[in-house]
Amino acid sequence: MYISRDITKQFNSAARLNNIVVVVGPRQAGKTTFLKEQSKKVGAQYISFDDPDVKDLFDRDIKGFENQYVRGEAVTILDEVQYGKDPGMKLKYLADSGKRLWVTSSSQLTLGKEVLSWLVGRAEVIRIYPFSLGEFLATKNIREVTEKIQLRAVEEHMVYGGYPKVVLEPERQDKELLLRGLAETITLKDMARTFQIEDISSLERLSAYLSHYIGNVVIYGNICNDLGMSFQSVKKYMDAMEKSYLIVRIQPFYRNKLKEVLKQPKIYFIDTGLRNAIANEFSISPEIKGKLFENYVLTELIKSGANVRYWQTKGRAEVDFVVQKGSEIIPIEVKVKANGSQVERSMHSFIATYAPKRGFVVFNEGLKSRIKVGSCIIKFTDISELISTLKQ
Repeated sequence: MYISRDITKQFNSAARLNNIVVVVGPRQAGKTTFLKEQSKKVGAQYISFDDPDVKDLFDRDIKGFENQYVRGEAVTILDEVQYGKDPGMKLKYLADSGKRLWVTSSSQLTLGKEVLSWLVGRAEVIRIYPFSLGEFLATKNIREVTEKIQLRAVEEHMVYGGYPKVVLEPERQDKELLLRGLAETITLKDMARTFQIEDISSLERLSAYLSHYIGNVVIYGNICNDLGMSFQSVKKYMDAMEKSYLIVRIQPFYRNKLKEVLKQPKIYFIDTGLRNAIANEFSISPEIKGKLFENYVLTELIKSGANVRYWQTKGRAEVDFVVQKGSEIIPIEVKVKANGSQVERSMHSFIATYAPKRGFVVFNEGLKSRIKVGSCIIKFTDISELISTLKQ
């Protein structure tokens, strides 16, 4: 069963205007399935860089590669191109020869200057993530979403995440097995291979540690001391995790550097199901549920394309997320349960400092309402309405 993806309209526009479209995102998030579905409209040759013969020819003879796999094709799909040697220069050659390419990568290395600098004016980058809540509901063929249906859907989506194969698996035990296998694949295949990491055990220890660190400001010294690892190793491994779409570091929002927290990011996982597999924690305790729901809201904001920061002052006033939409700044507080009227003192502080026109308290369970704090309208709502409102 193919599920229509949220990026389809953006992709169609990019494919019409550019010789190269680069689709990046986590391994098994549906990049290949998506491109093969789009290729039905035009016909396309599919080439995987997991095939050693494909990679070898690409690495040593780009004209031979062109003749073998690209020439005469309406479109060629190059899957996991980050494994090839000097992909930027070679993709530029193919694009300048008039070839149309749809390229995938499970690593943000492809977005680095050593690749994209070659493709200026020739390529557009589109990000695809595990299923959003809207896509998740589509897999269940749910069109009418009641409060109870949404609550159950969010709970399952938060526990098992949005990886397509996991979502489509009906048995919970099998979902857990798939997620554990995926965690191992990302660690051993993607990060170790792409970033030349030999100490797999330290990489696994760090990922397990971070799975219990979600929503916290990164203090590298504490992490190094707790794990007995050097700063250089921790930084290298976290960079690899982020570039492999395992984690994301959210940067602080600030305008007054003297009063507000400095440059430490907060850490979250791209997929809460994968986080739960790494933490070996599919039965969610009340102690972790608040942070897990915060992580879940963050992933839905990222999937929607929002530009997300967090806010914290040296006096410990804090707003979970700040979305920057053009010149507008929108504060967002996350609550597992909300009564529809209580706004935290930190939100009051942010409103007093920045005078936003609107803000949100997003909940898993609660009463929808609107209240006014100063000149700011605060809307209490669920995750679906938050995302649809921000997209308007």
